[in-house]
Amino acid sequence: MKITVIGGTGLIGSQLVSRLREAGHTVVPASLSTGVDLLTGEGLDAALAGAETVVNVSNSPTFDAASPDFFRTTMGHLLTAGEQAGVTHQVVLSIVGVDRVPQLDYYRAKTLQEQLLANGPAAYSVLRATQFYEFMDAVMSWTSDDDTVRLPATPVQPVATADVVAALADVAAAAPLNGITEVAGPDVFPLNELGRLTLAARGDGRSVVTDGTAGMFAAVRGDVLLAGPGARIAATSYEEWLAGR
Repeated sequence: MKITVIGGTGLIGSQLVSRLREAGHTVVPASLSTGVDLLTGEGLDAALAGAETVVNVSNSPTFDAASPDFFRTTMGHLLTAGEQAGVTHQVVLSIVGVDRVPQLDYYRAKTLQEQLLANGPAAYSVLRATQFYEFMDAVMSWTSDDDTVRLPATPVQPVATADVVAALADVAAAAPLNGITEVAGPDVFPLNELGRLTLAARGDGRSVVTDGTAGMFAAVRGDVLLAGPGARIAATSYEEWLAGR
């Protein structure tokens, strides 16, 4: 099968390209560095030529109010180019709980992306993943100083990107879902406890202060970021992942 990976040189995309090639697929990585600009549509026709499936793991450069315009524009270009190229399966990587946190600009933007995909001309699949282990440093950096890291106690069920890639490769190679499936890590943590685990594993002497107003995830209420029934539960625990780093 010929598969084009949009965002194919990034954290998820580069791993996905390798995994799909190892499975015997012909894979085209598409990104700005390969001459493909989703915002203008430049290079899309060539990148999609002959592709049966397109996997979109591209991301908005910001998480603010500009992100809906990014996804509206890029999905428009991708769906149009895909229809012209005869693509029969469009896949998007999204976020667990994305449609249940309307307070966040970025989550509204990703919800819009899913809606555009579902209303597009091709059969489709959405894989929603929980927060990545690899993003924990960034999450802590938003609300940290030399002595403390301030985090809310929001329940999260994070997952290793390698496990997300495995699930995404399976979705890409299978028949379209015309719906949504989920992947998540094996354990649920309050975000503040996850911060403490991370600092301890790294010998970082800063303390974690529980602050219900700190950072982007402070806007999240309840267990909306946890996987639902039927989700694919990955095997790699956070402790195992930390030890491997």
